[in-house]
Amino acid sequence: MFKKYEMDLAGRKLVIETGKMAGQANGSCLVRYGQTAVLVNATVSKKPREGIEFFPLSVDYEEKLYAVGKIPGSFNRREGRASENAILVSRAIDRPMRPLFPKDFRNDVCINCTVLSVEPDCSPEIAAMIGASIAVSISEIPFNGPIAGVNVGYVDNQIVINPNLEQRQKTKLDLTVAGTSQKVCMIEAGADQIPEDIMLEAIIKGHEEIKRIIELIDRIQKEIGKPKMEYVSFKVSQDIYNDVYEYVQDKMYKAIQSPHKEERDRNIDNLKEEVIEYFTNKYGQEYEQKQIPILDALYEIEKKTIRKMIYTEHKRVDGRGINDIRPLSAEVGLFERVHGSALFSRGQTQVLSIVTLAGLSEIQELDGLDEKNSKRYMHHYNFPAYSTGEARQARGPGRREIGHGALSERALEPVIPSKEEFPYAIRVVSEVLSSNGSTSQGSICASTLALMDAGVPIKEPVAGISTGLIIDESEPDKHLMILDIQGVEDFFGDMDFKVAGTKNGITAIQVDIKIDGLSTQIIKEAFEKTKEARLHILNEVMLKAIDKPRESISKYAPKIHNLQINPDKIKDVIGTGGKVINKIIEETGVKIDIDDDGSVSILGNDEQKLLMAVAMIESIAKEIEVGEIYTGRVTKVMNFGAFVEILPNKEGLIHISKLVNDKNEKIQDIVKPGDEILVQVVNIDHQGRINLSKMGTVEN
Repeated sequence: MFKKYEMDLAGRKLVIETGKMAGQANGSCLVRYGQTAVLVNATVSKKPREGIEFFPLSVDYEEKLYAVGKIPGSFNRREGRASENAILVSRAIDRPMRPLFPKDFRNDVCINCTVLSVEPDCSPEIAAMIGASIAVSISEIPFNGPIAGVNVGYVDNQIVINPNLEQRQKTKLDLTVAGTSQKVCMIEAGADQIPEDIMLEAIIKGHEEIKRIIELIDRIQKEIGKPKMEYVSFKVSQDIYNDVYEYVQDKMYKAIQSPHKEERDRNIDNLKEEVIEYFTNKYGQEYEQKQIPILDALYEIEKKTIRKMIYTEHKRVDGRGINDIRPLSAEVGLFERVHGSALFSRGQTQVLSIVTLAGLSEIQELDGLDEKNSKRYMHHYNFPAYSTGEARQARGPGRREIGHGALSERALEPVIPSKEEFPYAIRVVSEVLSSNGSTSQGSICASTLALMDAGVPIKEPVAGISTGLIIDESEPDKHLMILDIQGVEDFFGDMDFKVAGTKNGITAIQVDIKIDGLSTQIIKEAFEKTKEARLHILNEVMLKAIDKPRESISKYAPKIHNLQINPDKIKDVIGTGGKVINKIIEETGVKIDIDDDGSVSILGNDEQKLLMAVAMIESIAKEIEVGEIYTGRVTKVMNFGAFVEILPNKEGLIHISKLVNDKNEKIQDIVKPGDEILVQVVNIDHQGRINLSKMGTVEN
């Protein structure tokens, strides 16, 4: 049955339609926000997936280029693999929803968000997030929601909910907040050094708007929501848990305590083998049926033991206090041939970042739904298997790698100089060499150092750090926050709150949680802890490795010279069929890019040849003025005068009357092709023809 619901959201109409499309999905809705439209469908498998220890949720945000009236630029003229933006949006929808599904649920759930139409003022990403929550909420899929989300901007010192296109072009903040009616579930932000108090206010105001959206979703679910399905629970039985706990509790407490991840993993593996052997002997043939529950129980015991030790004893597995940062180190200039490099270590997390500089023609072209069609600063993140000691074949970047690279890019983009200040395309690659938590923040620190090593005049150095959370299971209002979480604390804790910024403010946030949400007090406390920590990392480690960008770029980096010419002269610089510009490139070995506005970028490794190319282009583009004197070369001698090239592809005529005084003299006796002579521009007629007079002969 067709139903329609609507509300006002940031001055634009939000309309939810159900019962008209995709009737076979478990839950479906069409979300219209202004003229933006996104169809969202949620489906669930009838049976649980066998042999897994996690909830198999997949979220796909599909960008259809017909939504903005474009035909894809690929050979097949159809959409291919998901764009980077689509992957990031899928992750942003997944993160606030995943913790709200039952932890013992193992049925596959797929959420598909198809963008059908886009109005630039109305975000399809937010429409998709709201639609995903509605589709699951009205379906039979068990879900402890709903959630909703909004964008928040900071324009002209004002917080703006769901900024329109004009506001997005001016905003100093690009914040996405998702939450339930009670708490914030997800924060994703890029910012231009926004102070913590303004960021907190923006999150609070975003959450206020989220509560209004959830009121609508609650009404929709109440009216048309299906009864929730019964499912096979994979929760470990209390009897098996107690049996395993009694055997391993003391052994587990001892096994988890080691400053070295490898030793701790080895202890857990040995304990697992011991448990398998013990319960095989105890249960005999019954063990085959109990094996997975026993291992699940062992996992739960490890988790609870670590959490209890941190919360009650304020003791961490590596012996640190709750506010202690692991040992830090940094160095720059590791490889001479690359344009910039840095190695940053925090405990067993180690990241190598390398910078490459190139001409502006190397910027990345984007084929997406929004107004951004190119990217000058690119940050790529790689997470090879050896970084965790695993033997696994190398493959292309997955969603996690793309997400971490985008976070690092977002953190550093506000401090990257403009192309007018630094006319280069910039690529940074962060190679994770060793991983034990917060590699994304390590890549931000390493990349800041590498950019300074490369001589990129960044506005301010950026550092990143994360903080974790342990909620008291018996009293959920109580919590303990721990600084600089390592892998096991991220894995078994309740939060990974990543914040990057300069001494002046925040440049990026990404928050992952495993609970139903965060209170304002927890968010405020996280900001305070991460600010103090990032200033410590900046001042005590990073700025001691390199305190400012190098004065010059590497001798192996390309040199760039920019100049501006009259757009009318572009055709002269290029020449017929590219004859002129190709000749310049052949003679000097440079690379030349010319924009329609007359901006010319000349790139080369040889400074002398670069300057030669600049002089050649300037001479071609130079305006010829009456009265100016030039050294010219005679190109052709005719009975009525001589043609002289005064600038490349610019010839003038010296009439015979200005060359011959005696009627018996021949013009060929005075000048011949190849002669260099001094000439003066007498006039330029209405057809642009240049008339010259001879001033003298150039002496060799």
